[in-house]
Amino acid sequence: MKTEDEIARYLDSLPEAKRTDMRRLHAAILAKNPGCRLWFSDGKDASGKVVSNPSIGYGAFAKPHAGGAREMFQAGISANASGISVYVMGLDDRKYLPGKYGARIGKATVTGYCIKFKVLGDVDMDVLLAAIQDGIRQTSA
Repeated sequence: MKTEDEIARYLDSLPEAKRTDMRRLHAAILAKNPGCRLWFSDGKDASGKVVSNPSIGYGAFAKPHAGGAREMFQAGISANASGISVYVMGLDDRKYLPGKYGARIGKATVTGYCIKFKVLGDVDMDVLLAAIQDGIRQTSA
């Protein structure tokens, strides 16, 4: 199945309010990053065991680790029981995201690589997208 089809199926499976927020966020990220590589993870490991929530990823970069590098997405989104998580991957400074965006983003928890909120209306969409784009720029260099 094509990644776009997997993403559409995932979004369609979400409860209405979360589905609308996730579709809006997905469209906004794609509008800022046309033609970016898309990723989809159903959250299951090779044996079929659920190990995480399903997620949609955007862009690609090589993350260094012991023994080489692993390709992964630059930004990602995931619906979960408490709301929505936005992942900004590959930032070296774990204080950067909360320091630059935490006070301006609205009602969200901002950690070293994750922005969590209950509903999209709780956050300033422009600030959220700026944080995502900032992370993508940093991992594109």
